[in-house]
Amino acid sequence: MKRQHLTFVCEGATLVGTLDEAAGNTAMLLVSGGNEVRAGAWNGQAQFAARIAASGFPVLRFDRRGVGDSEGENAGFRGSAPDIAAAAATLRETMPHVIRVVALGNCDAASALMLATGAGCDALVLSNPWTFEDDAAEEAPAEVVRAHYRQRLADPVALRRLLTGQVSLGKLVRSLVSALRPAPPQAQGLAGDIARGLAGFNGPVRFLVAERDRTGLAFLSRWDKADPRIRVCPGASHSYVEAAAQEWLVAEVLEVLRGT
Repeated sequence: MKRQHLTFVCEGATLVGTLDEAAGNTAMLLVSGGNEVRAGAWNGQAQFAARIAASGFPVLRFDRRGVGDSEGENAGFRGSAPDIAAAAATLRETMPHVIRVVALGNCDAASALMLATGAGCDALVLSNPWTFEDDAAEEAPAEVVRAHYRQRLADPVALRRLLTGQVSLGKLVRSLVSALRPAPPQAQGLAGDIARGLAGFNGPVRFLVAERDRTGLAFLSRWDKADPRIRVCPGASHSYVEAAAQEWLVAEVLEVLRGT
């Protein structure tokens, strides 16, 4: 496998990317979430890209404007559609044998891809899409609260703390009231925006949700749980750091890349 660093232009700013080359005619565009650089936390995205490329699929990672090595102003995930589209075009130009691009994004990178209606990619893998409003990101949706208490009720230590008075009853009551709140309608706010953006995308889509992730559970609370495109990884946290979760993530991504 050959790894090369490259630059490309997005609306006058020079962006920096890293390409892991491979012979396959399907490639992956790895979109970073938050303000994370293209290597990922503890080099995790670089390692993931190398593993996918070793399976025969080229992988491009990049820093959007204002992040990492790239120039320009950071417009956040809501303003990253031009960056993603420029990266996808660069991937096709640099790897002319590529005829299909699959984009993978976690958290707000998944939401960015949906808002951008795929940004010129052919298939999407959307992991734990971010659906919180800016002014309510600290408020746990009912789905998250219910999942938390299901786990706590299965924990003997937590039950012992409750029965011996070591748990604040006021806090417990507030949490239980929160768990009974109905989910907000899908059409409202960011959840509605990403749904409408994705509705204009005609390619294959797969949603990946980490079972223990607050962001993923919030997405499920705002989406149709019967959507056959949803896959849930048992016991996984937000970034799939668990060994079994990492294997699951690789298998899911490769399945989409292979078109199976």
